[in-house]
Amino acid sequence: MWKLSPLCFLLLCALVSAQGSGNSSGLWQTLSGNQPLVIARGGYSGVLPDSSLNAYSLALQVGLPDTLVWCDLQLTKDGAGICFPDIRLENASDIDLVYPKGCKTYPVNGVSTQGWFSVDFTLKDLETVNIKQRIFSRSPNYDNSLNQILTVDDVVTNIKPPGLWLSVPHDAFFSQHNQSMRNFVVSASRRFIISYISSPEVGFLRNVASRFRTGPTKLVFQFLGPDQVEPTTNRTYGSLLTNLTLIKTFAAGILVPKNYIIPVDSSLYLQQAKSIVNDAHAAGLEVFGYNFVNDATLPYNYSYDPVAEYLSFIDNGKFSVDGVLSDFPMTASATIDCYAHMSKNDSVKANVLVISNEGASGDYPGCTDKAYEKAVSDGADILDCPVQITNDGIAFCLGSINLRDRTTVSQSDFINRATDNPELGIEKGIFTYNLTWSEIKTLQPAIYNPHTNYGLFRNPKFKNAGNFMQLSDFLTFANTSAVSGVIISIENAAYLAANQGLGVTDVVLDTLSKAGINKKVMIRSSDSAVLSKFKSSSNYELVYLIDEDVGDILNSTISEIKKFSSSVLLSKGSVYPTDKLFLTHDTKIVQKLQAFNLSVYVHLFENEYVSQPWDFFSDPYAEVNSHVSGYLIDGVITDFPATAAKYKRNRCLGYENVPPYMLPAPAGGLLSIMSKQSQPPAEAPNPTLTDESVIEPPLPPVKAPTNDTGTTAPGPVAPNGQPTLVGSAILSGISVFLAALVLC
Repeated sequence: MWKLSPLCFLLLCALVSAQGSGNSSGLWQTLSGNQPLVIARGGYSGVLPDSSLNAYSLALQVGLPDTLVWCDLQLTKDGAGICFPDIRLENASDIDLVYPKGCKTYPVNGVSTQGWFSVDFTLKDLETVNIKQRIFSRSPNYDNSLNQILTVDDVVTNIKPPGLWLSVPHDAFFSQHNQSMRNFVVSASRRFIISYISSPEVGFLRNVASRFRTGPTKLVFQFLGPDQVEPTTNRTYGSLLTNLTLIKTFAAGILVPKNYIIPVDSSLYLQQAKSIVNDAHAAGLEVFGYNFVNDATLPYNYSYDPVAEYLSFIDNGKFSVDGVLSDFPMTASATIDCYAHMSKNDSVKANVLVISNEGASGDYPGCTDKAYEKAVSDGADILDCPVQITNDGIAFCLGSINLRDRTTVSQSDFINRATDNPELGIEKGIFTYNLTWSEIKTLQPAIYNPHTNYGLFRNPKFKNAGNFMQLSDFLTFANTSAVSGVIISIENAAYLAANQGLGVTDVVLDTLSKAGINKKVMIRSSDSAVLSKFKSSSNYELVYLIDEDVGDILNSTISEIKKFSSSVLLSKGSVYPTDKLFLTHDTKIVQKLQAFNLSVYVHLFENEYVSQPWDFFSDPYAEVNSHVSGYLIDGVITDFPATAAKYKRNRCLGYENVPPYMLPAPAGGLLSIMSKQSQPPAEAPNPTLTDESVIEPPLPPVKAPTNDTGTTAPGPVAPNGQPTLVGSAILSGISVFLAALVLC
């Protein structure tokens, strides 16, 4: 029935060098006391077409050694059992193109349903049908690859899974068409071991219970939506949940949607966990959760971190499910083996700096006290402050010179100050240099949502939480916190000096000298002139930001960079070039820079799955790991410090044999199993960074601002002739502020 794609194992061999051992340490709160199972739904269906050969193969290659594969069982006209994820074949294959006249209408659980059904086709008929991606948000690039429909025997014989989970979702439907699911599973169980058989139909499980009461096969009752009606009892699944003793008479476990266990409210925030797992365990039933995917909007409590979600079901101190049904089995496997039973005090396994981006800006408005408190609590090593300057010379932390990007200024009376700034490439901006500090303090911060075009938002309940911080207050806070240092970012210095009469570099130098900070200080800029000014007056670590994706850097250019900096900040695209979000090839930029004794940091890491190329499997940990383990970078800049901090302490990095779910993604790996016609057109290569690109003229002198009459406006002047800090002071009650730090 199937033919192996010769390209399939190019990816698998690149990904796999050792199998994971599994984490058996600690007391698991499963029914058996063993670690939870990972069940790969249709194989690695989060990336490759569900139930295809490549999907099943990949799931086993990158998962725990005991990973089970899930097969949604359908029966053909001639009684063959196939693995296919939907009763309507056109939803996950091209059968409507192969057999355009094959559409029929049948009742399915009492609902008239139109489509292409397996009961109308023989196994021979289906040989020319190709499986395709059935979820529109996932890559369709594998739809033209050879993905023939597999029989259950194909999966067992050729994939050789550690265990097989057969799902029987529509026994009543097939019975109406004179096909017996019972006969098939009984016959199959004589040919090979079936680890689990699940069904949402009580009648089917009761029918086969006597056959599987002893032996290796366990029966599991699957719950659908609580208000849906189970077809053989005519009771809702919600009502059946109240009688676990009844379920125990015909099943050894239950399979429930994850929101049965931890409900989610209409605002997408978690509610208190239910007692269902402990109740089922008390009744002697195993509990398996489903609907685990990386590429969907998770409850905001998880900060778009799929590992955090899994941990809430398997390592919460109160209960653990006995297994998870996942479209992304690599993430589930890594969670169990690498991240469960961890604490923030676990030793660091990866020598990489976790540098915040506007604090924990994935959870709170960037550069606010809330964002910085969260970043410290999450384990950031370095706190960042992108410096902006006000009209009256106050340096403060904000992620953009345009207040519209990070504040509620558009809803304020200052909207009439909107202007165009062609020099900065901003239209209708309301700029920090046009407002005084007292005016800016009247504004509320606003969380930055970089992926609203995908309908993804960040922590809306706290979208305006927190207070802005002057640079001096930021330094005081950092100096008394657990971080090892700070990074101060300065952009637009030349423009501010020449056009606005604001010497931001001098203000930063003055503030730093007064702060008496006793920690590592880093200065970051894309302007070599800014770094050169700091080089001549301090011992700070100077970080040069290369603010574009580059394909290479000339050795002579690196020599120029070393004249004014000791570190370089690269974009992710300069490390892992992509075409249409697929990794294409390796680069040597990191190695070249490090060969010149330059530290290399990379930005910007986000948890939202749309921010990651497909090759990282919608897993922010896989993306961080590929950069750290694959390229040995020195630090990551991230909106979500908790994720990177957790990564650097995970136990799998200390294993003698690194498990497959902790190996870096091979560049071009997913492209290698894609048909030629489906590969994205090659994009123009990233440019090479040359000497001319990094050499900047010295900063211009600060031009004194003028008032409306054209005369020079008097203003406070520091001893060096630059504007001094006007009204800069430590936040009132700072001692109370620091004492009240909590993880929000």
